[in-house]
Amino acid sequence: MPFTVPKERWTAEVQTVTIGATEAEGGTRTSTVTIGGDQSLPFLHFEGDTPYGPVIAVEILDEAPQGWPEPLAEHYRDVWGDPAAWAQKAVEEFGADMICLRLASADPEGTDASADDCATTIRSVVEAVGVPLIIWGCGNDDKDNEIMPFCSEAAARERCILGSATEGNYKTICASALADGHLVINESPLDINIQKQVNILVTDMGMKPEDIIMYQVTGGLGYGVEYAYSILERTRLAALGGDRMLQMPMLSIVGSEAWRVKEAWQSEDEAPEWGPLERRGIIWEAATATLFLHAGTNILVMWHPQAVSHVRHHVAGLLSG
Repeated sequence: MPFTVPKERWTAEVQTVTIGATEAEGGTRTSTVTIGGDQSLPFLHFEGDTPYGPVIAVEILDEAPQGWPEPLAEHYRDVWGDPAAWAQKAVEEFGADMICLRLASADPEGTDASADDCATTIRSVVEAVGVPLIIWGCGNDDKDNEIMPFCSEAAARERCILGSATEGNYKTICASALADGHLVINESPLDINIQKQVNILVTDMGMKPEDIIMYQVTGGLGYGVEYAYSILERTRLAALGGDRMLQMPMLSIVGSEAWRVKEAWQSEDEAPEWGPLERRGIIWEAATATLFLHAGTNILVMWHPQAVSHVRHHVAGLLSG
């Protein structure tokens, strides 16, 4: 008896967004990234087109990280004192589609770097690589409001993504993005209603939907990730169902969330049943990323180069149909 694959028909699609600006577009990027345009749930080619596949941004810090597990640190220790060199390695050796520069040094409880220092770092990374950039603050609202106008101006016309606009702290970052031709990451907890509210606030500031990326804070594999998956999937379903305020592409932070959990870094002496330490964190990060891909994530922010390789191979297979 013949079997007919049941097909869902959707009324809308995910917003298409292009990141980065080439010389012809007023920037200096040698490549740009386009995401979105999905007309179905992830990778269901028989229901709708997926014109642009998901992309991987490798996250770098503007200062040497503290406490990284050796399986991760060994790949970056030679460059983590130089963000420009770190970015080059991520692109040239690890194949990053984008660079996510985290301005960790600006944290007032840490180095408390100045706005000028952060802007200088951004200019060095912009000159070092030709891929599009995500520029993310330190996570302290007051300090991010202080540094972001300088950081935005340092990469003006490059069409970077600035992170992040939240429900209580969005005006400065939106104003900076509008002034310098950038996109914005709209951040919320794992709550569709709050994500939608942030999107409304940011569009009311004048940001166009095609200049917005959504980010709902998630966790690493096994740490509430099933709930995270369901919320991201519901966001994608709302987009396909016609909710214009939830049709922006989605971003997921994978690397820092996966490597902070004890299963990724606890020693083999303490947990021999978990397997070799040199492989465990890589598997944890790759599995977390894969799960978010199937929930509808368009940009994965990752750390370990082998996890990046595994996920890229997986994506290639899914996109081949």
